[in-house]
Amino acid sequence: MKGQILNILKTETRVVSGEILSARLGISRVAVWKHIKKLQEVGYNIEATPKGYLFISAPDALYPWEFEEKEYRVHYFDEVNSTMDIARELARKDCPHFTVVVAGRQKQGRGRLKRTWLSSQGGLYFTIVVRPQIPPVLSSRVNFAASMILAQTLRNMFNINAMVKWPNDVLVDGRKISGILSEMEAEIDRVSFISIGIGINVNNDPTPHEPMATSLKKILGKKVPRIEVLKVFLDRFEDALNDADFDNVVSEWKRYTQTLNRHVRIVTAHEVSEGLAVDVDDNGSLILKLADGSVKKIIYGDCFHK
Repeated sequence: MKGQILNILKTETRVVSGEILSARLGISRVAVWKHIKKLQEVGYNIEATPKGYLFISAPDALYPWEFEEKEYRVHYFDEVNSTMDIARELARKDCPHFTVVVAGRQKQGRGRLKRTWLSSQGGLYFTIVVRPQIPPVLSSRVNFAASMILAQTLRNMFNINAMVKWPNDVLVDGRKISGILSEMEAEIDRVSFISIGIGINVNNDPTPHEPMATSLKKILGKKVPRIEVLKVFLDRFEDALNDADFDNVVSEWKRYTQTLNRHVRIVTAHEVSEGLAVDVDDNGSLILKLADGSVKKIIYGDCFHK
């Protein structure tokens, strides 16, 4: 209901009376007033006048009612330990495909290899639960699709040179702007769910702790509405999953990567490998040519460009 009220107020350039809102929404004027009061309490600037209500501005908010038809699948929290933890609980309770958990801030955000993902105020932190009808062996293609579509989204929205780094970071001019982490639960022949956790540096400044990182605000020199970034990305990613064409994901991903044809260092939980990144196979494994001329396939790890 809050989303419907906002849609009406945002499309009008004049005051909208409580009577009109009541009639269009099929609720009482008292109920209208209660919803608007709640919106005002969480930061929406809605002017209440004797003749009705006038929308002035919205906060940089990520509330479920901002997502229209996706509202029932979006769960928002001001602060959580990790959106991945909440998403896992929801997935195990049979939440619908493309459920999204969003947080204003994470206290224990996670990166690869149990590293901490710093989640300061102003960034965009969310996890998507997806249930693709694919065997587990193809699950990595979903992650590649996510990073590629995020890079495309940032390119299209802001005209910046967003690229992907194996396995699924997003860089702008060589600096990290987004990291992606995934968890999967599966049966022998099919994926039960994949949780894709994404952190995007939007209006936060990650450089005090991560000198080689950047943010949209630093690149563009101004604040960016996080809600717009999230809406566009979710729409594009959901469309891609609904099309369910995973055959060409990795080859398309290669068009945007900065990892291939350069020397890299790959860190896993058990070893460190260095060499020339020569290819990524259809299942997302990195093909590394070592100094002795041998070839090594690496399924997963942290990649450092040299």
